[in-house]
Amino acid sequence: MKISVVTAVMNGGDTLETAVQSLRAQTHPDIEHVVQDGGSTDGTLACLARYGHPQMALISAPDTGIYDAINAGISRTTGDVIGLLHADDYLAGDDILAQVAAALENPRIDGVYGDLQYVARADSTKVIRHWRAGPYAQHRLRRGWMPPHPTLYLRRAVFEQAGLYDTSYRISGDYDGMLRFLTQGHVRLGYIPQVMVRMRIGGASNRTFAQILRKNREDYRAIRTHGVGGIATLLAKNLSKVTQFTTKRP
Repeated sequence: MKISVVTAVMNGGDTLETAVQSLRAQTHPDIEHVVQDGGSTDGTLACLARYGHPQMALISAPDTGIYDAINAGISRTTGDVIGLLHADDYLAGDDILAQVAAALENPRIDGVYGDLQYVARADSTKVIRHWRAGPYAQHRLRRGWMPPHPTLYLRRAVFEQAGLYDTSYRISGDYDGMLRFLTQGHVRLGYIPQVMVRMRIGGASNRTFAQILRKNREDYRAIRTHGVGGIATLLAKNLSKVTQFTTKRP
């Protein structure tokens, strides 16, 4: 099973090395790393030249935003399964992609996800939030539930049938995409009950109050578009994050 990992990056040189090294350490034998660089001017390209995965396919070209870059990367993949690895994130163990491949040997599921930890930007050993996702059930979508997007790996057929990410979203295109996959696409998900990815805090969705406000507006638009609820769903989605600061961590 060939797994394609897409990294869309713009000036991520300060953290990208950790992400790439975590991918190089994977025990799964058939990995393709598709990097879509937006025209970085820092050390990103030098980092990729030095530490890049042996099966890396790199293009550096302007894009119109993160989801445009992700879509371009996905369009270049050749694997059976596709997932994302952002420059601020890294895989939490050497066998993560091996577990993804093992889970997807089950033909009854279309994708898998696991748990996510948010870690301090300056010290990745310091866990800030622990997101224990739990098993998927469609009724949970109305309660604001979603799988942690950085941990999500989907069969190529999901994107071929349900489409790529909507670039009219600037922050919540991942949430919109997941709701579309799960409602219109009827995607069947399996759950790997362990931390798959660690993410450094300080991303685009929560950097400023204006971005938090925009994210909530886009989340609400996605909720209404896919018919999974209304303002109560949005509130539940935000309140569910509170427990992530207190959840017992493995």
